[in-house]
Amino acid sequence: MASEDAASEALSFSGLSTLSLYVHLPFCRRKCPYCAFYSVVPRRGEIDACLEGLRNEIVLWKDRSGFLPPLRSLYIGGGTPTLLDRRQWELLISLLEGAFSFDRTAEVTVEANPESLRAFHLRLWGEWRVTRVSLGVQSLDDDELRLLGRLHDGRGARESLAALAASGLAFSADLMFNLPGQTLKGWHRTLREVLAFGMDHLSLYDLTLEEGSAWADSPPGGRTSGYPFYRWAQWYLASRGFFQYEIASFARNRRWSRHNLAYWIRSPLLAIGPGAWGFCRERRYGNVDDLGGYLGEVAEGRLPLSAGECLLPERAFREAALLALRTAWGIPFRLFARRYGKAALETVLDALKGLPDGLFAVTDESLALSAKGMRVANAIWERFL
Repeated sequence: MASEDAASEALSFSGLSTLSLYVHLPFCRRKCPYCAFYSVVPRRGEIDACLEGLRNEIVLWKDRSGFLPPLRSLYIGGGTPTLLDRRQWELLISLLEGAFSFDRTAEVTVEANPESLRAFHLRLWGEWRVTRVSLGVQSLDDDELRLLGRLHDGRGARESLAALAASGLAFSADLMFNLPGQTLKGWHRTLREVLAFGMDHLSLYDLTLEEGSAWADSPPGGRTSGYPFYRWAQWYLASRGFFQYEIASFARNRRWSRHNLAYWIRSPLLAIGPGAWGFCRERRYGNVDDLGGYLGEVAEGRLPLSAGECLLPERAFREAALLALRTAWGIPFRLFARRYGKAALETVLDALKGLPDGLFAVTDESLALSAKGMRVANAIWERFL
């Protein structure tokens, strides 16, 4: 049974001028050992049941919030959205088009995995309003992919990248580094080969052992430090015209992810589906991370909330500063002081005093991490915790 605390009960998306939407489709053919996101292997009828649950949840949010503004960004993730067949995708698209209006320049991103991406996905997305496909490549090395528990191999990843390049859709790739046994030479080769397919966006992730993942309690051996992998990637991608706009994200031609930035600048985010997390007006909420429990809640006319948090002022400004420093634009002094107060800004700047030179890019208007600062960001963020 889901429970709503005072923060969840007060949560509403009414009166907003902008909104982002995240849709969580929690289905995977197999759970990767490093993944802590909620997902299940779908049984017969469960994907259709989840789509009906999403419809019910949207109705409940609209009943609570009233008018919802046009979507500035939509991200459909998981899980593995490409496990949905054509009929299910058409149903999901119809559901979203019927429930929401879209900003004229709305960004719509869909996650895909190489082993389940099909030609009909690309045709359907191209006919709809998808602006980017995010492909979970992770690696092009077969040994690394087997270690990660991925269902595709290097050939399958290359074929999917080629299909995306031929489709005319903009696309991004997720890659992982600091894997057990991974070499810098192999990392160089993967990055160079992936870029040859012509994408305008990349996300790079240091393998972290998140609580709730299979590897959290029994980590694999053979890992060293992610620093040299990350440093080389920063240099190489910059040489290829990519701008590092966030700790893990690189884009060229100003094609950064609007939806990703919504998280870091703490814009209102409506999140639907089992295990989804959303945010609005200093309130964060999480949905039930159990498919059966989620479906039961929405079927009975209750929002499927399992967690809610109203950020107190000091927690709010510290978190806002930390998240802003993830981005290339950093902390905008005037905007930050207007939102949280001059004393909060002074507290943040005082927390950063005494750190070595070269970690920040400072102007009269803002403070951001330099490329070097990005490489040691975890140590800097500890100042805020």
